[in-house]
Amino acid sequence: MKTGINKIRIIDLSVFFGTQPALQAINLNIPKNNITGIMGPSNSGKSTLLRVLNRLNDVIPGISIQGQVLLDGTDILVPHYDVNALRARVGMVFAKPIPLPRSIYENLTFGPRMHGVKDRRILNERVEHSLRAAILWDEVKDRLFESALKLSGGQQQRLCIARTLAMQSEVILLDEPTSGLDPISTAKIEEALRSLKKDYTIILVSNNTKQIARISDEVAFFLMGELIEYGPPDKLFTNPSDKRTEDYVSGRFG
Repeated sequence: MKTGINKIRIIDLSVFFGTQPALQAINLNIPKNNITGIMGPSNSGKSTLLRVLNRLNDVIPGISIQGQVLLDGTDILVPHYDVNALRARVGMVFAKPIPLPRSIYENLTFGPRMHGVKDRRILNERVEHSLRAAILWDEVKDRLFESALKLSGGQQQRLCIARTLAMQSEVILLDEPTSGLDPISTAKIEEALRSLKKDYTIILVSNNTKQIARISDEVAFFLMGELIEYGPPDKLFTNPSDKRTEDYVSGRFG
């Protein structure tokens, strides 16, 4: 695994839905200020892993989680960990953009207001900063008080990224963020992610292996709840250590 500063350390993580294993003894380091790509076929545990990282799985009946997830050295899975604070630090962007049925401005200020930020100047700064970081500012700066639902699908997804940034998250989790978008919108989101990694730690789940290869600094391949291989993309895509990785990236299954 890559050495250096790790934002997240996953240690012997196993997840069960009832008696059915979803993740099995996962050990993985997520480097700070990198894009870590996670790939694998359906039901390989990719989305389950993301939901562990900001405790979205907590609401699922019958789930059992074992192991540790260390965020800056602190285990986020201990019962007394502040989950609301965690979700402010570790933001999530889903496959389908879900803007609030409010203005663009209100979409970006809703979360900070809920966490006690009331100063209009600070809110305005967060709105502009997050929109610029998501490469959306120039497209919406003159219509911040129009409904976010008027934006295109690609713009809505970038707004959802900006909404996470407005919360001053440190980690951005993305679960198939471009799956329903056209190539131009996809390229803009990939451009935004490349720029964002200098200030954020990004974990990207995608079934698009070409996208994973294009923008990831490190890649993890999951299969049936197991971490099969982890390393730089040029290694996994051109000279993988495991035959199953080779079969997946060459399209033999998935």
